[in-house]
Amino acid sequence: MIEVLAPFIFLVIVILFVVVLFTFVPVGLWVSALAAGVKVGLFNLIGMRLRRIVPNRIVLPLIKAEKAEIDVQIGKLEAHYLAGGNVDRVVDALIMAQRAGINLNFSKAAAIDLAGRNVKEAVTLSVTPKVIETPVVAAMAKNGIQVKATARVTVRANIDRLVGGAGEETIIARVGEGIVSTIGSADSHKDVLENPDSISKTVLNKGLDSGTAFEILSIDIADVDVGKNIGAELQTDQAEADKKIAQAKAEERRAMAVAQEQEMKAKVQEMRAKVVEAEAQVPIGIAEAFRNGKLGVMDYYNMQNVVADTAMRENISKEGK
Repeated sequence: MIEVLAPFIFLVIVILFVVVLFTFVPVGLWVSALAAGVKVGLFNLIGMRLRRIVPNRIVLPLIKAEKAEIDVQIGKLEAHYLAGGNVDRVVDALIMAQRAGINLNFSKAAAIDLAGRNVKEAVTLSVTPKVIETPVVAAMAKNGIQVKATARVTVRANIDRLVGGAGEETIIARVGEGIVSTIGSADSHKDVLENPDSISKTVLNKGLDSGTAFEILSIDIADVDVGKNIGAELQTDQAEADKKIAQAKAEERRAMAVAQEQEMKAKVQEMRAKVVEAEAQVPIGIAEAFRNGKLGVMDYYNMQNVVADTAMRENISKEGK
């Protein structure tokens, strides 16, 4: 019975071995590499599996590099893959750079890729420049008239400055700053409208691409419009502010005058009260004089005549006026 089943068992073992071999070892990929002239051993493919590397991500880019006659070592490809890089994109960038005559080696391409930039897109941008359009930039000339301008900046990638270089946002910010500075230094808005190319020439000569990942080829003013009369608005606002300050000071002076008037009235009332108090003391003094014998009836009578005569003279003088 065992002798009858032995060939069947051997066949099953062989089939399992082949299945495991083709599952763990990408024999088809190995054959494709040999057909393309790329020397990759089966043990290398097994080692990739053990190092948790997808063999397709290494072998297929290696085949492309071999066909493009680019010398790339398989160990560097594996190291770049384990570092989290995109091996296929790096190889494509190397092929494009070679065809375009751009000096780019694997180390630089890998560094650009690991820096988070799309190295393939960067090589494309080095060959085909890109146009960046700035938002509307508003600035005021010396005569107070606002001028609004938009610019188109033609740039191409600088491979040597891709790692650590600033991006498009920096280019847009610097160009906008240059436009504001140029318009602000113009004596009149008419000068800007008549010569819009003066803006692009002035901005281009400032070397705005310094420290960025791009090289500025040209700056073209796409549109120039006249905005508000900022100078007149500022003068109006200043006049309104001066008016409010003057009104506040006038109100302060009026309040002080009212306070002084109230204070004077209070003093007059106080003086009147003292006079009334003094007049109230007169009858008391006369009575005391009568009581002490210092004042007689005739003396009091003569005094009253003098008072009446004085009052009559005052009334006559008032009627004459």
